Amino acid sequence: MNRIVRGYVAGMVGVLVLGMAPGAAMAEDTAAEAGFGALAAISSLVYGPVKVVYALGGAVVGGVAWVFSAGDNDVAIPIWNRSVRGDYVVTPQHIQGEEPLEFIGRDADPQYAAPSPNSSGESGW
Repeated sequence: MNRIVRGYVAGMVGVLVLGMAPGAAMAEDTAAEAGFGALAAISSLVYGPVKVVYALGGAVVGGVAWVFSAGDNDVAIPIWNRSVRGDYVVTPQHIQGEEPLEFIGRDADPQYAAPSPNSSGESGW
C-alpha cells in the first residue's frame, strides 16, 4: 500500500512541476516587466524635471534670440527644436535599449514642417 501512495504522490508532484513551468516563466516575465516599469517611473522622477528646466531655458533663450534677430525664425526655431522637442518621460523601452532616449530634440520632419515666412529670401522687415 505504501508503494502505491508513494507512486501516486510522486506522479502528482511531477504533474504539478510540469504544469507550473509555464506559469513560472510567465511570472518571471511579469516580474521583469514590473521591474522595468518601476525603474522607468523612478528614472522619470529625476529625468522629467531636468528636461522641463532645460526646455524652459531653451524657450527663453530662443525667445531672446528671436527678439535680438528682429524676428528671424531661422535663428530661434533651431534653438526651440533642440530644447523643447525630445522625450520628457523615461519608458521601459528606453531602459531596455529598444528606443533611444532623446534629451536634445531633433528638428521637425521636413515633410510635415510648415514653410518659413522668410523662405522666399525676403528680410524679416
